[in-house]
Amino acid sequence: MVAAGSGRRFGGAKQFELLDGERVVDRSVRIAAACCEGVVLVVPPELVSSPAVRVDGATSVVAGGATRAASVRSGLAVVPESARVILVHDAARPAASPELFHRVVDAVLGGADAVVPVVPVVDTIRRTDGTVVDRDDLRAVQTPQGFASAALRAAHADGDDASDDAALVQAAGGRLRLVDGEPRNLKLTGPDDLVVLRAFLRGDDGGSTDAFGDARRSGGARVDGGGDSAT
Repeated sequence: MVAAGSGRRFGGAKQFELLDGERVVDRSVRIAAACCEGVVLVVPPELVSSPAVRVDGATSVVAGGATRAASVRSGLAVVPESARVILVHDAARPAASPELFHRVVDAVLGGADAVVPVVPVVDTIRRTDGTVVDRDDLRAVQTPQGFASAALRAAHADGDDASDDAALVQAAGGRLRLVDGEPRNLKLTGPDDLVVLRAFLRGDDGGSTDAFGDARRSGGARVDGGGDSAT
């Protein structure tokens, strides 16, 4: 569970913002812990010893690195070798459902080295030269992303940097599989996203994917058991 960002675009540590009485990071860990055999929480180095990052459901809390890939490697270092499946999830996606976690794990157990949940791109996309990109061929990437343990460790062994762990595994020759993500699995990036997430979690969107998308636009593992999966 990667929660080591500074929140520069948000204006503060977004992972510790309240979301209907529960911090973003607490909700994300709670859902992951219900689906995985353990959760490693990766936090900013200056907070690793702080009581503020003691989160129920987190098996371990470790300091992140200067980049996202470095933070993932910090988490990997304490995942036991016996873990068969490792999930990498952004704490800033607190609305990911248990069903999505299970769908990703099942796809890894089905033979994929890397599994990425994706959703269709609904906005019109233009290149900088003004030409329109065919969005039918585009998908937006989400987390949790799932990996065969050996494939993820090997991909990170050289210390390469990437914003997406699946890209490292794929570059190393790993088998990639895409699965359906969830439109509600919004990444908390700016303050307006908190408003949308709160509305969604209260059911104010009536369960409508379109309503959720419209609202957003208008608003601007367990690691110690030797089991199947860790986050």
